[in-house]
Amino acid sequence: MIRKSRKYELPDFLARTLDQATYEKWLRRRANAHVRRDGNRANKGPVAEDYRLEIHKAVRNLGGFDYYTGEELNWSLISKYNNADAKAGGRAYKRRFAYLPSVDHVGGPCDLDFRICAWQTNDSKNDLTYREFVALCRKVIAHYEHNRAEGAE
Repeated sequence: MIRKSRKYELPDFLARTLDQATYEKWLRRRANAHVRRDGNRANKGPVAEDYRLEIHKAVRNLGGFDYYTGEELNWSLISKYNNADAKAGGRAYKRRFAYLPSVDHVGGPCDLDFRICAWQTNDSKNDLTYREFVALCRKVIAHYEHNRAEGAE
C-alpha cells in the first residue's frame, strides 16, 4: 500500500512519541500564536500557512533537540500544560515543562525564521538575539565561576 504524503508529515524522530493529529494540532496552535503576536506588531504580510510551513521545517531540521543547548526535547509534553494546574502548582509545576518544545521566533515580525528549543531556553532567551543570548550566558558562567572561586556559590 502506498502511503499518501502529507504537507506536515510527522518527522520520523517523533513517530514513537506523537501521532499525526497531535503534531498538526500543536503546529497549528504555535503558528496561530505567532500570527496573532505578529499581527499585533503590524505585520500583515505572511499568513498562518506560511508560519506552519516554516515552523514545520524548523522541527524537521532539529532532529528532536534544543537548537541552542543540544538537549533532547520532551515532545510527550505537548498539549499537557494546564493553566489551572500551573496557577495552583506555581514554579514547581512549570519546572515539569522545562523541556516542552517551544518555537523561538528569531527574526523580526516580518521574518519567518524559527528555532525549536526547550521552553526554559526560550523563556531565558526571551527577545534577545542569538549573539546577545550567548553573551548573557557567558556573563552568567563567568560570574558563577568567580563566585565559586571565592567560595560563595
